[in-house]
Amino acid sequence: MSALHGTPLTRHGSRVPAMPNRPATVQTTSAPARRSAPTQATSAPAVTPAPTIGTMIVCLPDELPAEALTAHRLPTQFGVAGTVTPLFWAVGQLRLWQRQKMIGLRKGRPAACAGGPVRLLDLRGMRDAAGVGAGIRYQVWQQVVHGTRPATPWPVFESRHLTDPQKYPFEAATADFHAQPRVNAMRMHAAATPGTGQPNPGELEMYQAGQMAYQHYHAASAIAGDALLTVDGRKLAPASDALTHRVTYLEQALRYLDTVEPDQRLLAVAL
Repeated sequence: MSALHGTPLTRHGSRVPAMPNRPATVQTTSAPARRSAPTQATSAPAVTPAPTIGTMIVCLPDELPAEALTAHRLPTQFGVAGTVTPLFWAVGQLRLWQRQKMIGLRKGRPAACAGGPVRLLDLRGMRDAAGVGAGIRYQVWQQVVHGTRPATPWPVFESRHLTDPQKYPFEAATADFHAQPRVNAMRMHAAATPGTGQPNPGELEMYQAGQMAYQHYHAASAIAGDALLTVDGRKLAPASDALTHRVTYLEQALRYLDTVEPDQRLLAVAL
């Protein structure tokens, strides 16, 4: 959805400093000629990279019938070009009439689903499981990067590239990010031990915030996704992939989810 990805980015270039003004004529007195102060160079404002929005949580209006959500594509009235995705867990021991209220319910324990009434979603279990998994990954990451210095996260390099793509091409930004010893250690570990659950260099800033912060981040993201559409049509999303913007979004999303009624239906959408 275009509103979540920000307005199109424009290219910015730094201006060439103007030459200092010189007097038109030389004064005949012995006092030295006065020159005006040189014009300062104007640097381009930093460009904030658009956030990565993979999963969006939609709070469904009460008047929307469940039959409208059986298709793979979402109704056009939401303005969301996405596909329903099994993000949530259903509570255990669902009764038959409760199963009919669920969206995209699958078999399994826990049973995955694309959404349903809040009271029938195991949001607490999702948060706890995500936090535990993040704690395990953090322990692995801590061993992998032991002895390396803190590294600069990718959004910093991306912002510098977008601010002046001519002087700092994308290839240079990527090379500078990958050249950091801590990032190289993470990449080397992933290459030597392929499989799921590898420390992601894209989460470098989250890892460097500490174990508790990393666990809380993933526990909150498990139920809030990357963006949220409220029941009254407001769109909540981070301003960028920087951790500070992600935290601000999660604060807003969790605060809103704490206020929804038990019968409020949530739906997970892959964008």
